[in-house]
Amino acid sequence: MVLLALAGPAYRVGVPLPAAFTLLRWGAYVGLTGALASALVAVYHGARKTRGPMYLAAAGLVLGLVVALIPYRLQRQAQAVPPIHDISTDLENPPTFVAVVPLRADAPNSLDRPTAVTEQQRKGYPDLAPLTLGIPTTAAFPRALTVARQMGWEIVVADEASGRIEATDTTRWFGFKDDVVVRVMPWGAGSRVDVRSVSRVGRSDIGTNARRIRAFLAAVQS
Repeated sequence: MVLLALAGPAYRVGVPLPAAFTLLRWGAYVGLTGALASALVAVYHGARKTRGPMYLAAAGLVLGLVVALIPYRLQRQAQAVPPIHDISTDLENPPTFVAVVPLRADAPNSLDRPTAVTEQQRKGYPDLAPLTLGIPTTAAFPRALTVARQMGWEIVVADEASGRIEATDTTRWFGFKDDVVVRVMPWGAGSRVDVRSVSRVGRSDIGTNARRIRAFLAAVQS
């Protein structure tokens, strides 16, 4: 549990990402080892009918399995989604960043979007699409900005004239910074909302950017 708990704070204070992930991996190993040892102890005391130590060992078994399960689930999530970190509702003309660009000067991940990323997103997230609203942009833009603030994003710029919102969202545990751009533009008699979310670090986002976009669009639509 200590190893798992330290992984996020360690990265926040400057420990390299691979080393922080190593803490997760070793946390899983130690948890699994503890679970196996606790199982043997529980069986031993169960045979001797010493209930106190048996219950304590059973608790250790459960705790060890829980600790091992957390990194395992993260790994499974990573395997279930495309190994990409740039997600957009518009694959042909993704919203572009302007104000956020200087903030990403030292970010390992570029804002360039290769064709391969588009193809991987199309296969992995076929449900992601622009949101159309039956209201003009003068009403849609304030609604989108309100939702962005309610979701806890740090607003970098909100330019209603161009229909562009740029913001940064920070994940809770590791403190990863992901940048988001929202584009609101006229669409027929109403408006269209596109969103792009890009992680600053990490080859894969484990589905975080797609979940963020879905939550944002659902809140704007409601």
